[in-house]
Amino acid sequence: MSLQAVKNNSGDAQTNVGNKHNHKRNHERNPGFDLDMDWLDRVRMNRSALERRAASISARRSVKKNYQAAWLLKAITMIDLTTLNSDDTAGRVRRLCAKARRPVRTDILRALGAEKLAIKPGAVCVYHNFVATAVEALDGSGIPVAAVSTAFPHGLTPLEIRLQEIQASVKAGAKEIDIVIERGQVLTGDWQGLYDQIKAMRAACGDAHLKTILGTGELATLTNVAKASLVCMLAGADFIKTSTGKEKVNANLQTSLAMVRMIRWFYDETGIEIGYKPAGGISTAKDSLTYMALMKEELGNNWLQPHLFRFGASSLLTDIERQLEHQVTGRYAADYRQPMV
Repeated sequence: MSLQAVKNNSGDAQTNVGNKHNHKRNHERNPGFDLDMDWLDRVRMNRSALERRAASISARRSVKKNYQAAWLLKAITMIDLTTLNSDDTAGRVRRLCAKARRPVRTDILRALGAEKLAIKPGAVCVYHNFVATAVEALDGSGIPVAAVSTAFPHGLTPLEIRLQEIQASVKAGAKEIDIVIERGQVLTGDWQGLYDQIKAMRAACGDAHLKTILGTGELATLTNVAKASLVCMLAGADFIKTSTGKEKVNANLQTSLAMVRMIRWFYDETGIEIGYKPAGGISTAKDSLTYMALMKEELGNNWLQPHLFRFGASSLLTDIERQLEHQVTGRYAADYRQPMV
């Protein structure tokens, strides 16, 4: 689909942009668009400006007491509970799914007056080999299973094999597919090749939502990060995601700003909302509040929903539960009181 066709069909594609911070909209899945090289050539990121803006977010924004508890409960609903270790077992995955079903101890929720709220994570994320195990363990919970595919974490097997892996994960019951791009295509400026691969992967996903992992720590510049984000969105990605969690540099605020501003620009041009998922290194409740503040300020309240924002994390929930218990008791508990698996 061309961008011009979208604008022609909708009249003014931006009739609602001025109010995007203040109302909810029906979410339309990204249909994908033609690769627009003119748009891509206009993409530039100013690292110094992004770093200054990033430094201001956590310094100026804080929430306390009951407000903090409310934000942290909200954060739980946007976590992709994840286990992506070489020693994963079916038993570990089942235990993680049990935690997903009850992410916060009942006594804590009761003390907070939140026992009737539907607090559950956005998804459980596992390797393909454990998709069927997770689907069975989460049956009836309404929690989707996300699978990492396409030769995670490097993405360097033949494309046909990667597409088969996506199709196998969807067939096994995965509702979301986290794929990794070939970083070399970004570093060499092979934007057409990247676009064609993501488009093929989106087709292989069918009804399952596609999250594209950029591996931002390996893309050299923030302008490369921004351009890769745009190409993935044009190719039909439902989410753009920072990292596999296996790189030396994972999610950080300046990279996140580059990506969410591309999401905003994409929405301004197309009217399509794209989700964002920072992953790797986000392990504290304070981190989650900072990223939520970033999303609220840069994209608006509508993006603070599981269909548009996720944390890729494995240990974040433990610290959030510790903070919630502190809210109730005034004391910090040991980690073992909130075991994950």
